[in-house]
Amino acid sequence: MSDQILYPKATAVWLVDNTSMTFEQIADFAGLHHLEVKGIADGEVARDIRGADPIANGQLSREELEKAENDPKYRMKALVGKHQDLLKVNKKAPRYTPVSRRQDRPDAIAWFLRNHPEVTDAQISKLLGTTKATIDQVRNRTHWNIGAIKPVDPVSLGLVGQLELDAVVKKASDKKNKEAVKRGEGAGASLQPATSAGTADDGNAAEEPVEDIVDEPEANWADEDA
Repeated sequence: MSDQILYPKATAVWLVDNTSMTFEQIADFAGLHHLEVKGIADGEVARDIRGADPIANGQLSREELEKAENDPKYRMKALVGKHQDLLKVNKKAPRYTPVSRRQDRPDAIAWFLRNHPEVTDAQISKLLGTTKATIDQVRNRTHWNIGAIKPVDPVSLGLVGQLELDAVVKKASDKKNKEAVKRGEGAGASLQPATSAGTADDGNAAEEPVEDIVDEPEANWADEDA
């Protein structure tokens, strides 16, 4: 059957109990194997499942059911309704960064490595629409433009919104604190909010060249990905 239905086993239970259709017809409509439908009829399968009327829930018309009962070779067609929208998986489109802003992403990466090492490479990659390879290049100072890279708040660069940035930082902070508790180290000190890290309270933070901070131990740049 081309259209998947909701509650396939419950629908099969109802059709077995309330119609004279063959196991093959019911199996085809519900998307099950005909032996599974036979098991339902024999009481060996889906014993505790309550039947769901496909006509009442808008997945089948009375006319289709009657056609199937009068012709064992007929295969019913499900009604395409709003329930089909619930079955679709909505994938979030990859973040698009305007060409004019793409050159700013290394600066934003450097800002994360300097101010929020608890944020993983995977989170940075998803938030900025960059790759782990680019993050590694900035961290290891092998990026082709490393001499011009400086840590700059991604919100100021227009790459992300403040609320989105705060949510990512909070999530990473909470995860780090939970892991510390599991290791018996305690929750530790609260991390500096993203709204203040490297922005107005530190007027030179956004101007500080990346060379001036990469001499610090690598552990101060970023934690390794879990």
